[in-house]
Amino acid sequence: MRGEVERIADAAIATRRDLHRHPELSWREERTQRVILERLRALGLEDVRPLARTGATALARGAREGPCVLWRADIDALPVPEKTGLPFASEREGVMHACGHDAHAAIALGLAELAANARDSLAGAVRFVFQPAEEASGGAALCIEEGILEEPRVERCLGLHISADVPVGAINAAAGPFFASPTSLRIVIAGRGGHAASPHQSVDAVVVAAHAITALQTVVSRSLPPLESGVLTIGKLEAGFRGNVIAESAELRGTLRTYRESVRDRMVARVEEVCAGVCAAFGATATVEHRTSCPPLVNDEGVTAFVRAEAERFFGSAPRATPGMGAEDMAYFLRERPGCYFWLGARREGEGGPGRHHDPGFVIDERAIPLGLEFGMRLIEGSLAELARGA
Repeated sequence: MRGEVERIADAAIATRRDLHRHPELSWREERTQRVILERLRALGLEDVRPLARTGATALARGAREGPCVLWRADIDALPVPEKTGLPFASEREGVMHACGHDAHAAIALGLAELAANARDSLAGAVRFVFQPAEEASGGAALCIEEGILEEPRVERCLGLHISADVPVGAINAAAGPFFASPTSLRIVIAGRGGHAASPHQSVDAVVVAAHAITALQTVVSRSLPPLESGVLTIGKLEAGFRGNVIAESAELRGTLRTYRESVRDRMVARVEEVCAGVCAAFGATATVEHRTSCPPLVNDEGVTAFVRAEAERFFGSAPRATPGMGAEDMAYFLRERPGCYFWLGARREGEGGPGRHHDPGFVIDERAIPLGLEFGMRLIEGSLAELARGA
């Protein structure tokens, strides 16, 4: 690890803790934006400005002409009440950095400082994007609409996501579909309410919903080819007013995840068919609404091979190559330009366990931050050199 990384590592960790203490929800990242812009301006970078309403961007231009690579970090938090007991726990009730975006922003700011200090040795430019509203989805698309991939034209996109599942000192990166495309579901079942003592006079929406939830579990197991990937989860059920009243309606909310548009369409069609059939059997009706928020994240084969080779040299072992069914709107950047998005190991071992992403107890091992700085800088420098050779 280079001395410059060791010099700024403690400051990067302090930045992460400050952002963790002051989390902000999607499209409300005002303080986060101010902190980032102040740091970027202090570095003397070019084109420092707000981006996509509550995000930020800057350009680190090298002393010599060359290609431009983009480093993206998301910055928003989640509506999750923190239960970590950390000394720098969230001071905003019901809001928490429960997915590691505070670390992403801190690493990107550290990389901006490293790039600013390495101007004389860089041939090309690095576009830093601090993207808002990843959790709500929409931030990446707006960044692209505002022209962030042009002037100078970006030729490669890079980024990382902290992982509570991968150990410190390792990464997970695979070519092809790496994150899934998420489709939200809202299913409203309409029955007929009544008194709990006279169920024969009603159509119990709770009973219908229970049968529908069970039947929906067959959408993946019995409607998809075995070699296709899909996930369907119903995470919320709301129905009824009180214990002695039969509910007239029930609302189910859930998500389905796929890598392919054709699989998504098949799953949505089966959800509609299953709900209609179950409801018909009980004398109820169903309305199904669905919305796909971002495409699957697809890593470029050549760029991913480069990232994996750099990881093996730096970390000393072959990286994992395990795609997952999470969703990431970095997918929009990778749809426009070749690139690679990867998991950086930050699993905290020992007492208390690692905590899961989006969980009130989510924690990371902060030793991952200086590793992210060193590895990220190697990817930036290597990408500029590789692209220059290709030109």
